[in-house]
Amino acid sequence: MDKKKERIEKLQKQTVKTDFWNNQERAQKIIQEINGLKEVTGSIEEIEEKIENIELAFEILASEEDEKLEKELSSNIDSLKKLLKDIEEKAILGGKYDGYPAVLNIHPGAGGTESQDWAEMLFRMYKMWMEKKGFKYRIIDYQAGDEAGIKNITLTVKGKNAYGLLKSEKGIHRLVRISPFDSSKRRHTSFASVDVIPLFDKEIDIEINKDELNIETYRSSGAGGQHVNVTDSAVRITHVPTNTVVQCQDERSQILNRQTALQILKSKLYELELEKKQEEINKVRGEKKDIGWGNQIRSYVLQPYQMIKDHRTGVEVGDVDSVLDGNIDKFIRGYLEKILARG
Repeated sequence: MDKKKERIEKLQKQTVKTDFWNNQERAQKIIQEINGLKEVTGSIEEIEEKIENIELAFEILASEEDEKLEKELSSNIDSLKKLLKDIEEKAILGGKYDGYPAVLNIHPGAGGTESQDWAEMLFRMYKMWMEKKGFKYRIIDYQAGDEAGIKNITLTVKGKNAYGLLKSEKGIHRLVRISPFDSSKRRHTSFASVDVIPLFDKEIDIEINKDELNIETYRSSGAGGQHVNVTDSAVRITHVPTNTVVQCQDERSQILNRQTALQILKSKLYELELEKKQEEINKVRGEKKDIGWGNQIRSYVLQPYQMIKDHRTGVEVGDVDSVLDGNIDKFIRGYLEKILARG
């Protein structure tokens, strides 16, 4: 607590300097840090005050009855619980990039229609979760499956701690069920990968050599109610040295699609730079693995029994329909708490 207050004082001294606003970007970051620290210290002071009031109320009620004081005590306890929950959430979602928007990508593994259908089921699950959270998302690339499902989908997600919450979903997701596409009604296992990166904006310093980019245009294909352009407005950009590919077809013009694709490409390249530092690997992106057996982070078993289990945390849920309808907070929280405990 004292260290946080000392940090606030130190930063506030910088804000009164005459040249403070000469660097607008740096100034904004300092102001944001001050506000964040004040929010934390304010919460701690409020918690300490609530505890003092609760202790005092217990002392008084131990010797005399007071209905009004009992109601006040109950209200203070409920308020304290909420404050503790809020500060716990701030601790869990205190990562460097947790407050950023996210780029979410879902890609089916081998298996054709089966895995493509599974990828679409995952997209539906995340879409329903985002709608429950009040998050805004935008599909920027969509490739429909040949018979059903999707071959690939990429979307941007904006909302409070979007990346901080979604980062728990990175990895291979495994589905076991009786296939609706198998006339013999046999049990099938399908895989799909989910990738999540923070969506960086102007503050990242990544220079891209245009000579290292392969830019292609193609005709957009709509996803559901999405508009469909009849011109070659969709853009695919490949960063040749890293073989990083980004596609965007959501915007109505080639220029806007190119701008969006470049922003996401910068985010991906910045992430790759961070991964070069061993200490940052686990903070920003999990190790990439093959989309197949033994690498899954979570299994969704629909037959012969019903159970969804996260293999990293051991969290299990038997109500598979609820999870597939977007109720995945239990898995997200389990992962974040484990990361926090690991330090």
